[in-house]
Amino acid sequence: MTDSAVTRPPERLQGLPPVLSPAVRVLVLGSFPSVKSLQSQQYYAHPQNHFWPIMRALWSDAAWPADGDYAQRCRCLLTRGVGVWDVYAHCEREGSLDSSIRHAQLNDFPGLLRQCPSLSGILHNGGESFRHAKAVEKALLGTGLAERVTIHRLPSTSPANASWTFEQKLSAWRAVMNTHGMMA
Repeated sequence: MTDSAVTRPPERLQGLPPVLSPAVRVLVLGSFPSVKSLQSQQYYAHPQNHFWPIMRALWSDAAWPADGDYAQRCRCLLTRGVGVWDVYAHCEREGSLDSSIRHAQLNDFPGLLRQCPSLSGILHNGGESFRHAKAVEKALLGTGLAERVTIHRLPSTSPANASWTFEQKLSAWRAVMNTHGMMA
């Protein structure tokens, strides 16, 4: 048997740090960054992911930067009261599909939620993230936020979610942002 015939286990991957401030009112939780996002060290870096185009469409009056200025895009989100993180801190995965995630470890939700005293909503970006809504709810119980935080499942902005058009995704995201008073 040659070395090329030996199958190696997938590499243990580390997620990205949260995009967060104490003024965050809604927290978007994805599952785990794509290969492109990990390479770029940027949330939703795949050019066909609809996350950033949806955010830009929601707040067209905001000074959204060119697609290449990730730090400015994050500042725009934080100015609007939107934070971003993932449900998984670590996992093994080949490729970018959620269905390939193995041996995942959840992020420290209690620790993060204590940093968000103004939180009113948690927005799960897709089904894999939403599978952990109960864990997030449990974490909320110890923070004093459980009474006022609503958890939502939104359609994934991933290009793998081709059954939803951009317009359908935008409409769903807009409706939830409206329920949290995020729209002007």
